[in-house]
Amino acid sequence: MDNLTPNTTLALLQASQPDNDKAVKALKNIKNLDKIEESAKEFEAVFVAEMMKPMFEGIDTKGMFGGGKGEEIFRGMMIEEYGKMLSQTGRIGIADSVKEELIRIQEGTKNDS
Repeated sequence: MDNLTPNTTLALLQASQPDNDKAVKALKNIKNLDKIEESAKEFEAVFVAEMMKPMFEGIDTKGMFGGGKGEEIFRGMMIEEYGKMLSQTGRIGIADSVKEELIRIQEGTKNDS
């Protein structure tokens, strides 16, 4: 996330809970929030790609309109890109859950030390 992109999580938290200053302060204090968001989206992309793999297993690469050996070789990369594209839509929701869990874990390690 670049510096020009607003932190939507923080903005939503502030808008939905104006009286809850504790939650806003806790979110500001979380280290590496950008890295957490990126990791959560990457996890979602990999998960979606793995779920899509069986859809492509039965497709024959031979024949008039098949891609042959090239299609066989690059199919995995194509599925990865499909996973990334679906993850970027934000409609699946796995990344949000993963991000919340990573934040909760980080807060727990802060409280332990």
